[in-house]
Amino acid sequence: MAAAQLTTDALAQKHRSTLDQALDTIRTRAYWSPHPEHPKAYGENGSLDAAGGLEAYKALLNTRFELDQPGTDDWTGAETSPYGPALGIEYPHADIDVLLPAMRAGMAAWREAGAEVRALVCVEILARISARTHEFAHAVMHTSGQAFMMAFQAGGPHAQDRGLEAVAYAYAEQTRTPGDADWSKPQGKRDPLELSKAFTPVARGIALVIGCNTFPTWNGYPGLFASLATGNPVLVKPHPRAVLPLALTVRVAREVLAEAGFDPNLVALAVERPGEGIAKTLAVRPEIRIIDYTGSTAFGDWLEANARQAQVYTEKAGVNTVVVDSTADYKGMLSNLAFSLSLYSGQMCTTPQNLLIPRDGITTDAGPKSYDEVVADLSAAVGGLLGDDARANALLGALVNPDVKARLEAAAGLGEVALASREVANPDFPDAVVRTPVIVKLDGSKPDPEAAYFSECFGPVSFAVSVDSTADALELLRRTVREKGAMTVGAYTTSPETERAIEEVCLEEAAQLSLNLTGGVYVNQTAAFSDFHGSGGNPAANAALCDGAFVANRFRVVEVRRQA
Repeated sequence: MAAAQLTTDALAQKHRSTLDQALDTIRTRAYWSPHPEHPKAYGENGSLDAAGGLEAYKALLNTRFELDQPGTDDWTGAETSPYGPALGIEYPHADIDVLLPAMRAGMAAWREAGAEVRALVCVEILARISARTHEFAHAVMHTSGQAFMMAFQAGGPHAQDRGLEAVAYAYAEQTRTPGDADWSKPQGKRDPLELSKAFTPVARGIALVIGCNTFPTWNGYPGLFASLATGNPVLVKPHPRAVLPLALTVRVAREVLAEAGFDPNLVALAVERPGEGIAKTLAVRPEIRIIDYTGSTAFGDWLEANARQAQVYTEKAGVNTVVVDSTADYKGMLSNLAFSLSLYSGQMCTTPQNLLIPRDGITTDAGPKSYDEVVADLSAAVGGLLGDDARANALLGALVNPDVKARLEAAAGLGEVALASREVANPDFPDAVVRTPVIVKLDGSKPDPEAAYFSECFGPVSFAVSVDSTADALELLRRTVREKGAMTVGAYTTSPETERAIEEVCLEEAAQLSLNLTGGVYVNQTAAFSDFHGSGGNPAANAALCDGAFVANRFRVVEVRRQA
């Protein structure tokens, strides 16, 4: 291995204060981020500005993405932007029988480096990614269909924050146990029994990150950095439609590891040929000891049932619900919900789907509103928000794949359409498929397990479900979370008793709750270091981003005792 260009002292001088601040913030749950959200904050101190980021992205198109990792036996790649253009990038295809042993070769040195050095190396990787946020934003935009500003923020600083959060939790859990201890047991008049003990965090083995199409970095970084910071090599298997953001991440990680004197093969990329489906093959390999997955319930359930040799962390699908009981800010409620339903065309695991509204209506600061009035007013709010095509494109982005478009079109046949979806033209990308949300009225008075609102309809589809009372809404909420899971629950009420009842349902069913949001924070947004994304306590996900449980079982502590 070449001499380290990034020494431990240099890393500590550069990043220890950032790590300390992250450690403090996961305790206080306050707002903090070292990664600027505004595009104009970049362009100095080696970071790419907007023009530089676009140029760097364009330079990647129609090229071979070299990684110099072992076992490359072919080249593959077939990404097409949801905005239309083919990316034309070829990635190395790996012979797994060659790559996996090579990834294990650097584990001992990475373990011996210790928790602090591993954390600091991870922070350096994130810092270099941050400096290229503009480049990553285009990569995320043209693989996920997010509008540019969302791709910039969610795919850039917010994803980097989630990665750093995982590093902080990993460091805290590994250092909870001291590295060594002198042990002395008194024996009365005899000499005490004395031992010296050493405690070493030991990685489980190779970790597999199975990337998703919609949020490749935001959902990929927590598992990647949690595993790497706890000593595990990480094999990144991107979604075939969203390879580039994670391929760039792997390239940066390999560069930093090499410069710090470690084996770059501690992080590697596994890109599949079209239709190859290597995730199932990799998931049951004995070398794979940790799996992080975001995607469909069916494959998440398969992983949990079949990848028995691995510790499996899944974020699957759920049916997110909003209970509308009453509000002291009717206009604010409608505005907040309209934005939540529209953002990224509803292609978020946190987007509300079911709006449970009493059939007899609700009380508001604007007077009583019937079920029909609430639905009509919400539909008007969405229509007003997206009435201007330029603003609609900036909020909606593009539909990520044809399956979403098919679900959207089929939803109109499920009930009475309160708000029809419309096509939005994107003058910059004429081939982009952009659609506004559809809102469909459904009857929830007799809950039916076959009803449309009992299944996730991923995309810009929402159901305004009429219920007999708020009490019935809470029972439907409880059943939905228990049987189908939910990443988010929202509620609007002016009644302290109703608020407590909603809280109790969410506590009992382990669902994250947002109450009476009427301002600039939305139910489908979470902040790293402060908010938990998912709970791990209902069927939507078996893990939370991020808590101690998310990192603690990625390593074990091995003890060596010596006679003193």
